[in-house]
Amino acid sequence: MIYTVTLNPSIDYVVQVKDFELGTLNKMESDRKLPGGKGINVSRILHELEVDATALGFLGGFTGTFISDWLNNDNITTDFTVIEDDTRINIKLKSNEETELNGRGPHINEEEATRLLNQLSNLTEDDLVIFSGSKPPSLPADYYQQLIGKTVKANAAFVIDTTGQDLKNALAYHPFLVKPNQHELEELFGVKLNGEADIIPYGEKLLELGAQNVIVSLAGEGALLFTKEGSYRGISPKGTVKNSVGAGDSMIAGFIGEFSKTNDIKKAFQMGLTAGSATAFSEDLAKRADMETIYQQAEVRKI
Repeated sequence: MIYTVTLNPSIDYVVQVKDFELGTLNKMESDRKLPGGKGINVSRILHELEVDATALGFLGGFTGTFISDWLNNDNITTDFTVIEDDTRINIKLKSNEETELNGRGPHINEEEATRLLNQLSNLTEDDLVIFSGSKPPSLPADYYQQLIGKTVKANAAFVIDTTGQDLKNALAYHPFLVKPNQHELEELFGVKLNGEADIIPYGEKLLELGAQNVIVSLAGEGALLFTKEGSYRGISPKGTVKNSVGAGDSMIAGFIGEFSKTNDIKKAFQMGLTAGSATAFSEDLAKRADMETIYQQAEVRKI
């Protein structure tokens, strides 16, 4: 079984405003409310790819109910830890430029944090857990390490898609996949990277530090995949970008979903490129038909 873990889900409130002006009254042209959170995005794409997965994480209040109802209506399997505080709301303001206002997240008490940890006590070596996104400030600094420790103890595999110290600490536990973008890679190693030639040594460095597979996403320029068997350059399909939210999560879902079916790393990378692009070309996350339409346009070449 594949599990996704979202420690800080959200309602993404997407607002379209023509020619937004600060300090004055602006009227919305349109608005949408969507379930948000990186692991939840992964679960939604895995569902589109007909891959079984269970969404875990913290949900609370009327905002949490909105998210759980949406996922249940889409027949996505969930087993969330219910908390007393309200799940956050993130505002995505789309105008001449795109502006995001993200909430810090709810307070999670010790008992609630322990309940989620205990859910991972039932993992087996046949399971894979995808940890995605930031954690609320109220959680202990080492909470990701605690979750990963439970996963490793069960001999289950895991993917981690987060940044900074949490990512660095996870490498020693040999994650199946990490997926920093170029900026996150620069932040991780304290360097400035200018182009593919600069990135390659640091992608390989992540392998040396413990990751089994590494994808470095390059936005519209595609991505690089580093494995112990070799490295690959991925060329994304071309299209009109409508939405930057969830593209990276879709890439992870496409990769893991395809790998779980075929055990083929190149096909998995091709599907990751496809899913990420299909979401970028959509108003919301990609649908299966969107991915099928552009799959053949994604190219994978060995470096």
